[in-house]
Amino acid sequence: MAEENVEFRHIVRIAGTDLDGNRKVPYALAQIKGIGIMTGFAIVRALGIDPDKKIGELPEETIQRISDLLEKFTKTLPPWLANRRKDYKTGEDMHLVSGDLDLAIRADINRLKRIRCYRGIRHEMGLPVRGQRNKSHHRRFRRKLGAVGVTKGKK
Repeated sequence: MAEENVEFRHIVRIAGTDLDGNRKVPYALAQIKGIGIMTGFAIVRALGIDPDKKIGELPEETIQRISDLLEKFTKTLPPWLANRRKDYKTGEDMHLVSGDLDLAIRADINRLKRIRCYRGIRHEMGLPVRGQRNKSHHRRFRRKLGAVGVTKGKK
């Protein structure tokens, strides 16, 4: 291919995120919210890109292939790698990145608050949601509710 005469780009834009062109491809992809390092390596393997190449050295067609793969993620990569399996509304597997992921998480938390389930109430109160103890930690959040830690007595 004509990869030898490709000019180096210091900033590459994929999925609405500016990526550092000096980073290797999997690690640069991990800068996108919703993609970790292991997912970056899976994308590189699926497309047959050299993982030791820097993302700024890739030609425009390869970057477009990466963007296309992110759009149809679950059709190319295994569904267990997706970050939103069995979506609440549609029931299908999908992989969301950047702004879409933020919106989906916010919608999920609002749904939990609206149905007044335990997790939703904990989100509202700013307390830990997943069963962590809060007798000796999370005092910053408990102070809002009127609880105080250790106070110095009057002499």
